[in-house]
Amino acid sequence: MTYLLAGLFLFLGVHSVRLFADAWRTRVRDASGANAWRAGYSLLSLLGFGLIVWGFGLVRQSPVQLWSPPAGMRHLAALLTLPAFVLLAAAYVPGNKIRARIQHPMVAGVMLWAFAHLLANGNVGHVLLFGTFLGWAALSYLAAKRRDRRDCRVYATGKAGATGITVSLGVATWMAFSLWLHGWLIGVRPLG
Repeated sequence: MTYLLAGLFLFLGVHSVRLFADAWRTRVRDASGANAWRAGYSLLSLLGFGLIVWGFGLVRQSPVQLWSPPAGMRHLAALLTLPAFVLLAAAYVPGNKIRARIQHPMVAGVMLWAFAHLLANGNVGHVLLFGTFLGWAALSYLAAKRRDRRDCRVYATGKAGATGITVSLGVATWMAFSLWLHGWLIGVRPLG
């Protein structure tokens, strides 16, 4: 549990600097340079992610069950991750209508992904991992919307072609992950 907690603290801590210390972040980034900031940010994020993966693997070896979700929750979780993947794609495909509407599709996708996994899993490790990500994503989304209002940010309306690419990319990635990669990487095949 220690490695999982340390990984969550490090990974989400790095990703939360803008939430809790935006002025400090700006000063340090300006003083050290954008590339140095990105390098440090990336290094700490990778270290945190590695600790999460390692720690979660250890926690899964001796699970402590809090509740047993009904079997149908697994199917609902698989279905909910489909729009989560589309939202993740929307964060990277420029000019799509989903990003124009949601504004922060990456954290919205993380919220949906985490919520889906909480529905299907009832042990301490899963609740800690996905509950922490869900809480972080919700806070991050609210903070980003607040910054948008403060800065009077307006998002472009988006184009149908880019939206089609976004949806296609999200669906294709979801299929690849659900059918093959999730089982190979995590050991659980969500679609059987």
